[in-house]
Amino acid sequence: MLADHPDSLELPDPLDERDPLGLRGDAPLLDAWLTFTAATGAGRLTPFTIPGHKQRTELVGDVVRGDVPLYAGVDTMKQSGGVLAEAERRAAQLWGADWCRFSVGGSTHGNQAVALAVGSPGRPVVVSRTLHRSVLLGLVLAGLDPVWVRPELDPLTGLPGGVAPGTVAAALADHPDACAVMVGDPSYAGGCGDVTGLASVAHAAGVPLVVDAAWAAHFGFHPDLPPHPLACGADAVVTSAHKTLPAWSQAAIVLARTTRSGGLLDPDRLDRGFEATHTTSPTGTILASTDAARALLAAHGDQLCGRLVRLVCAVRARLAAVPGLAVLDSHPGFTVDPAKLVLLLAGTGAHGHAVEADLIAAGFPVEMADRDTLIAMVTLADDEDTVRRFLDALVAAVERHRGPARPAVQSSAWTVDPVVAMSPRAAFFAAHEPVAGDAAIGRVSAELICPYPPGVPVLAPGEVVTAEALAALRATRADGGRIAYAADQTLATVQVVAATGPPGT
Repeated sequence: MLADHPDSLELPDPLDERDPLGLRGDAPLLDAWLTFTAATGAGRLTPFTIPGHKQRTELVGDVVRGDVPLYAGVDTMKQSGGVLAEAERRAAQLWGADWCRFSVGGSTHGNQAVALAVGSPGRPVVVSRTLHRSVLLGLVLAGLDPVWVRPELDPLTGLPGGVAPGTVAAALADHPDACAVMVGDPSYAGGCGDVTGLASVAHAAGVPLVVDAAWAAHFGFHPDLPPHPLACGADAVVTSAHKTLPAWSQAAIVLARTTRSGGLLDPDRLDRGFEATHTTSPTGTILASTDAARALLAAHGDQLCGRLVRLVCAVRARLAAVPGLAVLDSHPGFTVDPAKLVLLLAGTGAHGHAVEADLIAAGFPVEMADRDTLIAMVTLADDEDTVRRFLDALVAAVERHRGPARPAVQSSAWTVDPVVAMSPRAAFFAAHEPVAGDAAIGRVSAELICPYPPGVPVLAPGEVVTAEALAALRATRADGGRIAYAADQTLATVQVVAATGPPGT
């Protein structure tokens, strides 16, 4: 039972099954999507535009149902209705920004757009090493040279928190020509850092602080949650609307405080960076779902986020009673998103991949599992019933696979130190060749290789392939983990910069 944590959420009774909480009055994109789909469904509208399915399901079935374009869909082809601009204006107002764009390419697109906006080719940028691979590829696109800084690791679990302001201050002192600071907060595992302190350090050096807050769209909407990074002084924030919020996959929001309001970022460069990496055929459906999620937070964020925190708190309390099972929580010196559920399995002897397989078989896929760690996403869409059924299956799986307790092993994503030999951009465009894995040691990697999840690089273009990094990746694969983005995911070969070296860049 989830005792002592009653679900006191009170929402209005639905008046319209297509808009159960009455959000369309505050969500112009949602309103336009509902209007368009109602018209096509009733046969009052027959578009002679793309997409080619034309809202009909006779050919490929329901897979295309609800797919409405932005152009000649939720707005006219000439954007005369201005619904996207109005929706983005409302989101900027909600989060306290003066610049906002909705992305249909996820936080990946947002990170790369901001990378294009903060500097010029050849400039250094201070970057957290545990940021998502999308940031590193953004550096390749922008031609920026990373100055890697590492986050603090929790001494009890080895999981990452935030980058210490002192670490960033030292990096900026060593690189006075740096153009920005880019960090991820919270981390993939929910560890939170001192964003206010980071903003102070960055601004003292005259550079903007950019926060990849992909996992933090719910922050700032309940007193028990950390504040949103913009409220802590960040200059730009990239966040996903499809993680804890109920938007379509790929929905993301990029927010910034620009020179228009005394900030450090140029709004025109932000626009150009966003458009340079954005599709010219955005789906209005994803955009409308982002607008709906924003309106939901504006109207009911305190209630919904309060329920989310209570649910996760109750889950942690129940799981803490399972022998050997630890649940990541805040403690002195380490702060965790109270809505994040991270399970530490080493004390149970159960292997995370085995537990994950049982959960999938029972109908409960989880966000991430490796040998010692399991992350289950609890979101605004969950309630006591969904969580209770998941917990029953989880506890049964742990007991089924219980064994002798073992020491936890840190993920290579958090522990391998990079050895930089050339810029990521130079290595990305260099002539390259595949060599046998062991022969790659000492050579410069031409590709990005990481365990996924979490999608944090262990090797990046321009870095020396070390024995440590290769061994860590091989150990991950041998243990059943996925190696992502490598040309040869077996690691029998590695793509390295050719001996002739890179061409001029």
